[in-house]
Amino acid sequence: MTDLGKRVHLLLRAEGSTVSTAESLTGGRLAVRFTDVPGVSETFLGGAVTYATALKMSLLGVDEEIVVRHGVVSAECARAMASGVRAVTGSTYGLSTTGVAGPDDQEGKPAGTVYVGLAGPGFVVSELLELQGDRTEIQEATCEAVLAALEVRLREQTALR
Repeated sequence: MTDLGKRVHLLLRAEGSTVSTAESLTGGRLAVRFTDVPGVSETFLGGAVTYATALKMSLLGVDEEIVVRHGVVSAECARAMASGVRAVTGSTYGLSTTGVAGPDDQEGKPAGTVYVGLAGPGFVVSELLELQGDRTEIQEATCEAVLAALEVRLREQTALR
């Protein structure tokens, strides 16, 4: 169990919210970060590992135009994935991960080029991460970054109340 995962779970529970995940390069690792926390069934609805581009479109509703114009390693795709998983699951928040874990380039982008997305009530945002390391290190750093982004958003929501 990670402290970050537990903190996010407790913040979600305190506001009566839920979360779901749409993963590409992390291959389910983000879902594992949630399910490692005891009691997380109160806040984590589930997720989709959409490694293949076709699944991003068919399961999450990522528009083909986004894929053609921007690629799957893009801010636009990360936002569409986060919004899509939120819509499919009915969760309060949707998180997404897409990018290049390596070792080879993808879409002309080097390993470590990662986008994470966060969708929630009234907002959809993405963040570019430029990570270093091997595949596993990039995948783990991606999970940490998107969880941290959700934690920040949840703490901001709490402060506004």
